[in-house]
Amino acid sequence: MANHPPVTDNDPALLWAAVAVVIAPDPDSILLIRRAERVGDPWSGHMALPGGRREPGDEDLRVTVIRETTEEVGFELSPEHLAGRLDDVVPRTPVLPPIAVRPFVFLPPARPSLVLNPEVASAHWVEVSDLLLPGSYHSVRLEVAGLSREVQAYQLGEAIVWGMTERILTGLLDQLRH
Repeated sequence: MANHPPVTDNDPALLWAAVAVVIAPDPDSILLIRRAERVGDPWSGHMALPGGRREPGDEDLRVTVIRETTEEVGFELSPEHLAGRLDDVVPRTPVLPPIAVRPFVFLPPARPSLVLNPEVASAHWVEVSDLLLPGSYHSVRLEVAGLSREVQAYQLGEAIVWGMTERILTGLLDQLRH
């Protein structure tokens, strides 16, 4: 897993967050969560990766992702299972907060038990092979903030993975293919 240059984590205009791309074996699967419905949360109800915003006491974004994952899904990621990180992502629409997200890839030796907090409506282990299936990745039309938009997404049954999470997964899958 190559480490990619960060956008810049000292830009005062950006709020920083970190997410965990947890890939567990047998079969290789990625942990996705569905965020709980919350008024005022622009990502309410979306499929996402566990993680969240950096807090002032966090030494760095690696500490942020470990803390946030523990809070959201109830298990602590081990630094020894950190495989690397992917490209930082920022929203493509100006109506979202000025946030930058750094994805960290973790490879635990087995699927950890999950204990969800109220911020998480559900959690799903999605097989990497399902994400690579022809037809799972395509254009979908969604209503976002009252506007109809066409976006690239992964269709996983009833779940649609789009936005920054789609971009993170696409970057990861591109690396896995090569």
